[in-house]
Amino acid sequence: MLPLVDKPLIQYSVEEAVASGIESILIVTGRDKSAIENHFDTSYELEQVLKEKGKTELLQQIRAIAQIAKISYTRQQQALGLGHAIYQAKEFADGDSFAALLADDVIDAETPALRQMIDVFEKYDAPVIATMQVAGEAISRFGVIDAEEVEPNVFRVKDMIEKPAFADAPSDLAIIGRYIFIPQIFDAIAGTTPGAGGEIQITDAMRLLLKEYPLYALKLDGVRHDAGDKLGFLIANVEFALKRSDLGANFKDYLRTLDLTCTD
Repeated sequence: MLPLVDKPLIQYSVEEAVASGIESILIVTGRDKSAIENHFDTSYELEQVLKEKGKTELLQQIRAIAQIAKISYTRQQQALGLGHAIYQAKEFADGDSFAALLADDVIDAETPALRQMIDVFEKYDAPVIATMQVAGEAISRFGVIDAEEVEPNVFRVKDMIEKPAFADAPSDLAIIGRYIFIPQIFDAIAGTTPGAGGEIQITDAMRLLLKEYPLYALKLDGVRHDAGDKLGFLIANVEFALKRSDLGANFKDYLRTLDLTCTD
Protein backbone atom coordinates (compact mmCIF):
# COMPACT_ATOMS: atom_id res chain seq x y z
CA MET A 1 0.00 0.00 0.00
CA LEU A 2 3.00 2.36 -0.11
CA PRO A 3 2.07 5.17 -2.51
CA LEU A 4 4.05 5.51 -5.71
CA VAL A 5 3.40 9.21 -6.43
CA ASP A 6 -0.31 9.06 -5.55
CA LYS A 7 -1.36 5.43 -6.03
CA PRO A 8 -0.50 2.39 -3.89
CA LEU A 9 1.96 0.00 -5.45
CA ILE A 10 -0.58 -2.80 -5.72
CA GLN A 11 -2.85 -0.65 -7.90
CA TYR A 12 -0.15 -0.46 -10.58
CA SER A 13 -0.10 -4.28 -10.76
CA VAL A 14 -3.90 -4.49 -10.89
CA GLU A 15 -4.02 -1.86 -13.64
CA GLU A 16 -1.32 -3.72 -15.58
CA ALA A 17 -3.30 -6.96 -15.35
CA VAL A 18 -6.52 -5.28 -16.49
CA ALA A 19 -4.73 -3.51 -19.36
CA SER A 20 -3.40 -6.94 -20.40
CA GLY A 21 -6.90 -8.42 -20.67
CA ILE A 22 -7.28 -9.97 -17.21
CA GLU A 23 -10.79 -9.74 -15.76
CA SER A 24 -10.62 -11.76 -12.51
CA ILE A 25 -7.93 -11.08 -9.91
CA LEU A 26 -7.03 -12.79 -6.64
CA ILE A 27 -4.97 -10.81 -4.14
CA VAL A 28 -3.08 -12.94 -1.62
CA THR A 29 -2.83 -11.01 1.63
CA GLY A 30 -1.62 -11.53 5.18
CA ARG A 31 -2.54 -10.30 8.64
CA ASP A 32 -3.48 -6.62 9.05
CA LYS A 33 -3.84 -6.12 5.29
CA SER A 34 -7.49 -5.05 5.30
CA ALA A 35 -6.41 -1.68 3.86
CA ILE A 36 -5.87 -3.45 0.52
CA GLU A 37 -9.45 -4.71 0.44
CA ASN A 38 -10.77 -1.33 1.54
CA HIS A 39 -8.84 0.43 -1.21
CA PHE A 40 -10.54 -1.55 -3.99
CA ASP A 41 -13.97 -1.44 -2.33
CA THR A 42 -16.73 1.13 -2.70
CA SER A 43 -16.50 3.94 -0.14
CA TYR A 44 -20.00 5.41 0.04
CA GLU A 45 -19.08 7.95 2.70
CA LEU A 46 -16.11 9.31 0.74
CA GLU A 47 -18.11 9.38 -2.48
CA GLN A 48 -20.87 11.39 -0.75
CA VAL A 49 -18.36 13.92 0.60
CA LEU A 50 -16.76 14.38 -2.83
CA LYS A 51 -20.19 14.69 -4.43
CA GLU A 52 -21.28 17.36 -1.96
CA LYS A 53 -18.05 19.32 -2.52
CA GLY A 54 -18.43 19.12 -6.29
CA LYS A 55 -15.14 17.29 -6.75
CA THR A 56 -16.36 15.41 -9.80
CA GLU A 57 -12.95 14.32 -11.12
CA LEU A 58 -11.87 12.81 -7.79
CA LEU A 59 -15.26 11.13 -7.46
CA GLN A 60 -14.82 9.46 -10.86
CA GLN A 61 -11.33 8.27 -9.90
CA ILE A 62 -12.59 6.72 -6.65
CA ARG A 63 -15.45 4.95 -8.44
CA ALA A 64 -13.10 3.67 -11.15
CA ILE A 65 -10.88 1.99 -8.54
CA ALA A 66 -13.83 0.04 -7.11
CA GLN A 67 -14.96 -1.02 -10.59
CA ILE A 68 -11.55 -1.84 -12.07
CA ALA A 69 -11.97 -5.64 -12.04
CA LYS A 70 -13.54 -8.57 -10.24
CA ILE A 71 -11.22 -8.83 -7.25
CA SER A 72 -11.17 -11.65 -4.69
CA TYR A 73 -8.94 -12.11 -1.65
CA THR A 74 -7.37 -14.96 0.24
CA ARG A 75 -5.06 -14.89 3.23
CA GLN A 76 -1.66 -16.54 3.46
CA GLN A 77 -1.75 -17.35 7.17
CA GLN A 78 2.00 -17.93 7.38
CA ALA A 79 4.73 -16.25 5.36
CA LEU A 80 6.29 -19.45 4.00
CA GLY A 81 7.74 -18.15 0.75
CA LEU A 82 6.54 -17.10 -2.69
CA GLY A 83 5.78 -20.68 -3.70
CA HIS A 84 3.49 -21.06 -0.71
CA ALA A 85 1.78 -17.74 -1.49
CA ILE A 86 1.10 -18.79 -5.09
CA TYR A 87 -0.27 -22.12 -3.87
CA GLN A 88 -3.05 -20.19 -2.12
CA ALA A 89 -4.46 -19.48 -5.60
CA LYS A 90 -5.09 -23.15 -6.44
CA GLU A 91 -8.87 -23.03 -5.96
CA PHE A 92 -9.10 -19.65 -7.68
CA ALA A 93 -7.23 -20.95 -10.75
CA ASP A 94 -9.65 -23.89 -10.92
CA GLY A 95 -7.49 -25.94 -13.27
CA ASP A 96 -6.69 -23.08 -15.66
CA SER A 97 -3.49 -21.26 -16.48
CA PHE A 98 -2.98 -18.01 -14.59
CA ALA A 99 -0.60 -15.10 -14.12
CA ALA A 100 1.18 -14.08 -10.93
CA LEU A 101 2.40 -10.52 -10.38
CA LEU A 102 4.53 -9.25 -7.50
CA ALA A 103 3.39 -5.75 -6.63
CA ASP A 104 6.79 -4.48 -5.50
CA ASP A 105 8.11 -5.01 -9.03
CA VAL A 106 6.71 -2.03 -10.93
CA ILE A 107 7.34 -2.25 -14.66
CA ASP A 108 7.07 0.88 -16.78
CA ALA A 109 6.36 -0.30 -20.31
CA GLU A 110 4.51 1.03 -23.35
CA THR A 111 2.93 -2.39 -23.86
CA PRO A 112 2.00 -3.76 -20.42
CA ALA A 113 4.55 -6.29 -19.24
CA LEU A 114 1.95 -8.99 -18.67
CA ARG A 115 0.48 -8.43 -22.15
CA GLN A 116 3.94 -9.02 -23.63
CA MET A 117 4.12 -12.30 -21.72
CA ILE A 118 0.61 -13.40 -22.69
CA ASP A 119 1.59 -13.03 -26.35
CA VAL A 120 4.50 -15.44 -25.78
CA PHE A 121 2.29 -17.82 -23.78
CA GLU A 122 -0.28 -17.93 -26.56
CA LYS A 123 2.40 -18.59 -29.19
CA TYR A 124 4.22 -21.41 -27.37
CA ASP A 125 1.39 -22.74 -25.17
CA ALA A 126 3.78 -23.03 -22.22
CA PRO A 127 4.52 -21.20 -18.97
CA VAL A 128 6.44 -17.93 -19.26
CA ILE A 129 8.60 -16.01 -16.79
CA ALA A 130 9.76 -12.42 -17.08
CA THR A 131 13.43 -11.52 -17.10
CA MET A 132 15.65 -8.48 -17.39
CA GLN A 133 19.32 -8.03 -18.19
CA VAL A 134 21.50 -7.38 -15.13
CA ALA A 135 25.16 -6.45 -15.54
CA GLY A 136 28.02 -7.41 -13.25
CA GLU A 137 27.97 -8.57 -9.64
CA ALA A 138 24.37 -7.42 -9.14
CA ILE A 139 23.19 -10.60 -10.89
CA SER A 140 23.89 -12.44 -7.63
CA ARG A 141 20.82 -10.85 -6.05
CA PHE A 142 18.44 -12.65 -8.44
CA GLY A 143 17.33 -15.99 -9.71
CA VAL A 144 19.14 -16.46 -13.04
CA ILE A 145 18.16 -18.53 -16.07
CA ASP A 146 20.25 -20.83 -18.22
CA ALA A 147 18.49 -20.67 -21.58
CA GLU A 148 18.74 -20.65 -25.35
CA GLU A 149 17.26 -17.86 -27.45
CA VAL A 150 14.51 -19.09 -29.78
CA GLU A 151 13.58 -15.67 -31.18
CA PRO A 152 14.58 -12.10 -30.29
CA ASN A 153 14.18 -11.66 -26.51
CA VAL A 154 12.40 -15.02 -26.09
CA PHE A 155 14.30 -17.92 -24.52
CA ARG A 156 13.62 -21.59 -23.82
CA VAL A 157 14.75 -22.20 -20.25
CA LYS A 158 17.09 -25.11 -19.54
CA ASP A 159 17.69 -24.44 -15.85
CA MET A 160 17.50 -21.78 -13.14
CA ILE A 161 19.88 -20.90 -10.31
CA GLU A 162 18.82 -18.88 -7.28
CA LYS A 163 21.25 -16.06 -6.40
CA PRO A 164 24.43 -17.55 -7.92
CA ALA A 165 27.87 -16.12 -7.38
CA PHE A 166 28.78 -13.84 -10.28
CA ALA A 167 31.30 -16.38 -11.60
CA ASP A 168 28.67 -19.12 -11.55
CA ALA A 169 25.82 -17.20 -13.19
CA PRO A 170 24.79 -19.01 -16.40
CA SER A 171 23.63 -15.75 -18.05
CA ASP A 172 22.89 -12.10 -17.33
CA LEU A 173 19.12 -12.67 -17.41
CA ALA A 174 17.50 -12.30 -14.01
CA ILE A 175 14.01 -13.50 -13.10
CA ILE A 176 11.66 -10.70 -12.01
CA GLY A 177 8.18 -10.63 -10.52
CA ARG A 178 5.93 -11.65 -13.40
CA TYR A 179 4.93 -15.24 -14.19
CA ILE A 180 2.39 -17.11 -16.30
CA PHE A 181 1.86 -20.63 -14.99
CA ILE A 182 0.02 -23.74 -16.10
CA PRO A 183 -2.03 -25.50 -13.38
CA GLN A 184 0.62 -28.22 -12.98
CA ILE A 185 2.69 -25.68 -11.02
CA PHE A 186 0.56 -26.50 -7.97
CA ASP A 187 1.70 -30.14 -8.02
CA ALA A 188 5.28 -28.91 -8.39
CA ILE A 189 4.87 -26.58 -5.41
CA ALA A 190 3.37 -29.40 -3.34
CA GLY A 191 6.39 -31.53 -4.22
CA THR A 192 8.94 -28.84 -3.36
CA THR A 193 11.02 -29.34 -0.24
CA PRO A 194 10.91 -26.27 2.03
CA GLY A 195 14.21 -24.46 2.43
CA ALA A 196 15.57 -22.14 5.12
CA GLY A 197 12.87 -20.89 7.48
CA GLY A 198 10.43 -23.42 6.06
CA GLU A 199 9.96 -21.30 2.95
CA ILE A 200 8.86 -22.84 -0.35
CA GLN A 201 10.70 -21.16 -3.20
CA ILE A 202 8.92 -20.78 -6.52
CA THR A 203 12.26 -21.20 -8.34
CA ASP A 204 12.56 -24.72 -6.88
CA ALA A 205 9.01 -25.52 -7.96
CA MET A 206 9.68 -24.24 -11.48
CA ARG A 207 12.74 -26.48 -11.72
CA LEU A 208 10.51 -29.45 -10.90
CA LEU A 209 7.99 -28.31 -13.49
CA LEU A 210 10.79 -27.99 -16.04
CA LYS A 211 11.46 -31.73 -15.83
CA GLU A 212 8.12 -32.43 -17.55
CA TYR A 213 7.07 -29.24 -19.32
CA PRO A 214 8.78 -26.60 -21.46
CA LEU A 215 9.32 -23.18 -19.87
CA TYR A 216 9.99 -19.92 -21.68
CA ALA A 217 11.44 -16.60 -20.57
CA LEU A 218 10.83 -13.19 -22.04
CA LYS A 219 13.23 -10.28 -21.72
CA LEU A 220 10.68 -7.55 -21.17
CA ASP A 221 10.58 -4.35 -23.16
CA GLY A 222 10.34 -1.80 -20.36
CA VAL A 223 11.96 -0.53 -17.18
CA ARG A 224 11.62 -2.48 -13.96
CA HIS A 225 11.63 -0.61 -10.66
CA ASP A 226 12.29 -2.54 -7.45
CA ALA A 227 9.90 -0.71 -5.14
CA GLY A 228 10.66 -3.19 -2.38
CA ASP A 229 14.10 -1.59 -2.09
CA LYS A 230 14.45 1.87 -0.49
CA LEU A 231 16.57 3.32 -3.27
CA GLY A 232 14.47 1.61 -5.94
CA PHE A 233 11.31 3.05 -4.41
CA LEU A 234 12.74 6.57 -4.40
CA ILE A 235 13.89 6.24 -8.02
CA ALA A 236 10.46 4.96 -9.08
CA ASN A 237 8.75 7.95 -7.47
CA VAL A 238 11.02 10.37 -9.33
CA GLU A 239 10.66 8.59 -12.67
CA PHE A 240 6.86 8.28 -12.46
CA ALA A 241 6.40 11.85 -11.22
CA LEU A 242 8.44 13.21 -14.14
CA LYS A 243 6.16 11.36 -16.58
CA ARG A 244 3.02 12.94 -15.16
CA SER A 245 1.49 15.72 -17.27
CA ASP A 246 0.19 17.44 -14.13
CA LEU A 247 3.43 17.18 -12.14
CA GLY A 248 6.35 16.59 -14.48
CA ALA A 249 7.22 20.15 -15.56
CA ASN A 250 7.04 21.69 -12.07
CA PHE A 251 8.83 18.73 -10.50
CA LYS A 252 11.63 18.99 -13.08
CA ASP A 253 11.99 22.70 -12.28
CA TYR A 254 12.26 21.84 -8.60
CA LEU A 255 14.90 19.16 -9.20
CA ARG A 256 17.02 21.70 -11.06
CA THR A 257 17.18 23.81 -7.90
CA LEU A 258 18.71 21.06 -5.78
CA ASP A 259 22.30 21.32 -4.64
CA LEU A 260 23.71 17.91 -5.53
CA THR A 261 27.25 18.68 -4.40
CA CYS A 262 26.45 17.92 -0.74
CA THR A 263 28.44 14.89 0.49
CA ASP A 264 27.03 14.57 4.03
